[in-house]
Formats: sequence, C-alpha cells, structure tokens
Amino acid sequence: MNWTRRQWLGAAGAASVSAQTAHRWKIAIFSKHLQFLRGDALAHAALEAGFDGVDITVRKGGHVEPEAASTDLPPLVALLRKSGLEVRMVTSGILDASTPGLEDFLRLLARLDIHYYRWDGFRYDPALPFPPQLDDFRRRSAALAEINARHGVMAIYHTHSGMPNAGASIVSLREMFRDADPRGVGINYDVAHATVEGGLAGWIESFRLCQERIHGVAVKDFRWVYDAHGVWDVQWVQLGAGMVHLQEFAGMLRGSGFAGPIQLHAEYPLGGAENGRREISIAPPAVIASLQRDCALLRSALQES
Repeated sequence: MNWTRRQWLGAAGAASVSAQTAHRWKIAIFSKHLQFLRGDALAHAALEAGFDGVDITVRKGGHVEPEAASTDLPPLVALLRKSGLEVRMVTSGILDASTPGLEDFLRLLARLDIHYYRWDGFRYDPALPFPPQLDDFRRRSAALAEINARHGVMAIYHTHSGMPNAGASIVSLREMFRDADPRGVGINYDVAHATVEGGLAGWIESFRLCQERIHGVAVKDFRWVYDAHGVWDVQWVQLGAGMVHLQEFAGMLRGSGFAGPIQLHAEYPLGGAENGRREISIAPPAVIASLQRDCALLRSALQES
C-alpha cells in the first residue's frame, strides 16, 4: 500500500487511541465466586488473582444483604478502594420501580460514586402470549429508567440464555427498552449466554444491533455436551476452553468504543465457589489460581485486540 504521510499518521493515531482504550479497560471479579471470603480476605484474593475491581453482590445471600446495604456496603466499598480495587457496579435483586427501598438504594449508590447496578431479569410465563408480556416489561423498564436517571445511576440488564428469560433473544431488548431513558437503563452483555443463543452470527448481530445500549460486559465460557440422558446441554468451562470467540469479541469491544465495567464470571466447577457458596469443598488457593488464569487470559485478549 502506498500510503501518504497523513494516512500513516492517522493510522498511528487510531492505533494509539485503541491501545489507550484497551489499557484503560479494567476487569472486575463477580464477587459471587468469592463469597467464602469477607473483608480484607476478599480484597486480598481479588488482587492476588489479578483483578482491577469487584462487582459486589448486594442481594439475598450475597456479600451484602439488601436490607443491610446502607450500613454494610459503604465500609466494604471503602475497604476495597483503599486496597486499590475499583467498585464501578454492584449486582442487586432490584426488579422494577416497585421494588421496596429502590430510591434509598439509588441514593446510596450515587453517594458511593457507583453508577451501575445489575438488576434482576424479567421472565415470561410460557403459558401466556408473549407480546402482552413484552409490553408489560417495556412499561416497567421505562418506569425504572426514569427513576434511575434522576439519581445518575444506570441499571444494566444481564443477558441470560434459555426460557423463560426475557431478553435471551438479545435483540428483543431493543423493543423492551424502546421507551426507556437511555441514561437509566442499559444492557450487561454476557457473551457466553449470547453465544449459547446465537453460536455462529447471532451473538455478533445482537451485539451490533444493541451496541448503543451495552454499558456492561460479562465474560465466561461454555461448550455444548450430551447430558446423562443423551440431551444436548450447556456445560460451563474455564475461559478459553469453550465456544466463546474471545479474541473476536475483544476486537468488537475495541471497535465499539465500549467503556463500561467488564466482569469475569466463573460458572465451571470450583468446589461450590461457582454457585456462590459460603463454604467450599476445595482449597481457596485453587479457586484463586483458576480465577487468576481466567483473568490473565481475558486481559491478554483485550490487550491484543
């Protein structure tokens, strides 16, 4: 290629911006997988595994119980940040605008400079027609977005696969959020669940069509296997051992200008840590080592993108 000096400088500048964006990307551990640890031990494990931040579970059975959020969340956030870890988001049990204590929770997040929270997902009743249910989800999403926007906090909807999860077909979230203030509601795009639903091009199409609403990203991996009954089922595996196109996805993130929180999930067998158990059946260092490997692999993909 016979490029002009201006073209070379433009390409170099674009590469520099991309490198800076990748460098700024921080990876948080979903604290569900470290619920056997508390306080300083939680911070130490996250740092040892190589993470930049923590997505704190503020829900029933989480690191912080919802009813104790006002007293227990601020000191935990302060401890993690003092340790050098970011807290950009939490995972909550908030469902919609009618959830008790919603505005107190939003005021708390805003005061703690936490501007994203993952909310609980809507579910279809398979026995009823879907369109009226989707209309209801749209109205509830808009009501929640309006309240969130007033407080400067965004609810990001985590994408799951399979029935009866609304939004398993991720493009349907465009319809669900059609009337919602974009400052108050967004998508937490789980690339593994998206690949379950659209293994060849579906996950790419859903990302690109919903790109303007994607403000959070969750990363894990899976593969299809026959279960004990000879039926195809999803098996969660360590990052890089499954069907998620990690390098391609990292490149898409770079190209999209994404700047929201990135969370690592580990749903494969980890002695119960994968399910958020407070007591696990394997040695904690083994959990930390697995998370460290996953974190390093994800960081490498982001940097190489």
